[in-house]
Amino acid sequence: MRKIAIFASGTGTNFVALVQAIKARQLPAQVVLLVCDHQDAPVLQRAQAFNIPSFVINFKDYANKAAAETAILAALQARDVQAILLAGYMRIIGPTLLAAYPNKIINIHPALLPKFPGAHGIEDAFQAGVKETGVTIHFIDAGVDSGPIIAQKAVPVLPTDDLDSLETRIHATEHVLYPDVLADLLKKGAL
Repeated sequence: MRKIAIFASGTGTNFVALVQAIKARQLPAQVVLLVCDHQDAPVLQRAQAFNIPSFVINFKDYANKAAAETAILAALQARDVQAILLAGYMRIIGPTLLAAYPNKIINIHPALLPKFPGAHGIEDAFQAGVKETGVTIHFIDAGVDSGPIIAQKAVPVLPTDDLDSLETRIHATEHVLYPDVLADLLKKGAL
């Protein structure tokens, strides 16, 4: 059974989708920790509802990013975490965690990378007027949304779309694709 940590910064809808998929599909994994960088993020309540412990990190409490990531790493190691899933975690992973979890940190991004990397993928795609955007699952590297792509799913931008309707469809796609990719990676022993 793979011990997984999920990192999230916001509402936690992908967190819920992943936890529910692990339970419903009886995947050989267990979410043993939520790491969150906002003490009032709704994802913390969602983790509590699933009886998953949380580790809240305030980066301002540390001298630098490496020191904060060292504290995160200690929390992960205390629970024997073997892989990390980023689910709306709005920080760039630094060398400390990258070195400890090579090819074991996965991210979801709301655009078809390499197009529209960064924090505003949906909005950037919408503003660019593209006819198609989507969702990308990729391994994390030292860059911003630049790691090797694992899977992608296209989402058309409809003529009737506004930003909210596109965002709703992107998130619905995320909630299916991420658990499917997780299941596949676990089946292949790649995570």
